[in-house]
Amino acid sequence: MRKAEIKFEDRTAGWLSQNEEGYHFLYDGDYLASDNPHAVSLTLPLQEEAYSSKTMFPFFDGLIPEGWLLDIAEKNWKLNPRDRMGLLLICCQDCIGAVSVHPLITK
Repeated sequence: MRKAEIKFEDRTAGWLSQNEEGYHFLYDGDYLASDNPHAVSLTLPLQEEAYSSKTMFPFFDGLIPEGWLLDIAEKNWKLNPRDRMGLLLICCQDCIGAVSVHPLITK
């Protein structure tokens, strides 16, 4: 399983994971209980239940670079362009906008 901490303006907003069943996004309970929490995306409104999908959620997929920038990332880090979670974990720690992705080491 691969997992990432999803931050919204430097606050932990939730957790994105990938396993053999697909992708899962769960908002952090403390974030939901905080003053004025924001959804990371209009397609992922605030809720306590986890979101699940067989494919990468379009919002997170849209954070992955495209074109020449993706080519550079693939060559420098020897990444598979079809490994969307791998690309997200490597390339999206410092995104334009309020959301960032931070890889977690799981055992």
